[in-house]
Amino acid sequence: MTVKLNIPDSIVQSIRLPENRIEAELLKELAVALYSQEMISFARARELARMGHYEFGQLLGTRQVMRYYGQEELDEDFNYARSE
Repeated sequence: MTVKLNIPDSIVQSIRLPENRIEAELLKELAVALYSQEMISFARARELARMGHYEFGQLLGTRQVMRYYGQEELDEDFNYARSE
């Protein structure tokens, strides 16, 4: 399932970013917001943000968003540690 959001042109035009960065930045913002409200896991949030494990963790840190751990996050961290 894919969801498409319609954002009014007036909103898009008011975003102070180059046009080629707007989609990526909105995806990051949505990922951080959903993760911080515990609506999606770390793995799904970084997938939505199109960021790597470490990079998304750094983004959460700069936003002062606390990481929460469920079984999925623990499993992902173990898999990530094994791949290093």
